[in-house]
Amino acid sequence: MTLSPARVPATGVRRLTTTLYGYAFLDDFVLLYPVYALLFADTGMSLWQISSLFALWSITSVVLEVPSGAWADAVSRRRLLWIGPLLTAAGFALWVAVPSYGAFAAGFVLWGAGGALGSGALEALVYDELDHLGAADRYARVMGRARAARLAGTVVSLGLAGPVFAQGGYAAVGAASFLACVLTALTATRFPEHRVRPDTAGDSWATTLRTGLAQVRGDRAVRGALLLVPAVAAVWGALDEYTPLLVRDIGVAEATVPYLIMLIWAGVTVGSLLAGPAERLGPAGLATLLAGAALALAVGAASRSLAGIALVSLAFAGFQLAEVLADVRLQHRIDESRRATLTSVASLGTELATVATFGMYALLGTDLAHSTVFAVLAIPYAVTALALARARAATARP
Repeated sequence: MTLSPARVPATGVRRLTTTLYGYAFLDDFVLLYPVYALLFADTGMSLWQISSLFALWSITSVVLEVPSGAWADAVSRRRLLWIGPLLTAAGFALWVAVPSYGAFAAGFVLWGAGGALGSGALEALVYDELDHLGAADRYARVMGRARAARLAGTVVSLGLAGPVFAQGGYAAVGAASFLACVLTALTATRFPEHRVRPDTAGDSWATTLRTGLAQVRGDRAVRGALLLVPAVAAVWGALDEYTPLLVRDIGVAEATVPYLIMLIWAGVTVGSLLAGPAERLGPAGLATLLAGAALALAVGAASRSLAGIALVSLAFAGFQLAEVLADVRLQHRIDESRRATLTSVASLGTELATVATFGMYALLGTDLAHSTVFAVLAIPYAVTALALARARAATARP
């Protein structure tokens, strides 16, 4: 039975959201973020070796993404949410204690595995707990704020990394990152979990995966919602890695680049916080949002000016908002017992599409300026917007 808004247990929602926001903040509060590539280089790793480490990290995430989601549906999701950060903590400890190629590789495998365990499990747990409390309609607002908390964790860690590194070097930032992971795991143990454990019914993770994929094949609405997630999330997620190059190309001083990057991420944060009010957007509204963000990205990047960077920030805000709304559409359409599985399938699609976008950027960037590549890569969003509008029109026809 769904409770009316007035009867939603405020204490239960407050406990869930407080735990979620703390977890999200701490999960991205990693002081090693801005310096781990320097650690690798200072240990004597070649550029090829460093690139191979990043590739290993991505491969680990891709390989484990869907099986970990199926596992989350077959066992306790909360359990995976506290195991994951401990694996990451072990990886960071290896990096600092025995800096070497083997330790860095093992650390990235542990980090990738830890991230995969939480991907899908977190969204599934939050949605089902809100549903249990009769507050599933708050999912968009709650997850938007959780993403904003992650961004805050990243920004604060970037701000603290410099002075901590200056005082204690890699050992200090490594110890701080290890401690943040442990605190993330402890916070995860505070998540409520009222879901009936499916492992009592004897389902294995492989069975869970097969039945989840069967739901995708058999339900067009689920399939469309699942495909929308990577269509919205992948391209701008890849472009984010190139924003410093775009900003530098407008002719600003090197010291000014970080401030303009912060402007862009301020837009992303605003996009996260608008998720609650924007949840009422239907397919037509989402199509308009994507089309507007695509236009802002293309015009902003092509203008190669400070005003253009502000437009890129606006575009990223729209893409972040659309990404949250795409996740909401997916959660509303999938079955509780397969929620983490299918959320992980969507995440896998996002990761693969992101890798493809990196390849496309490298191909286009060989002959074109960064501003031109950004403008070209706005096209997929215009296509997605058009597809949503056409699907909406087809549904409206008698």
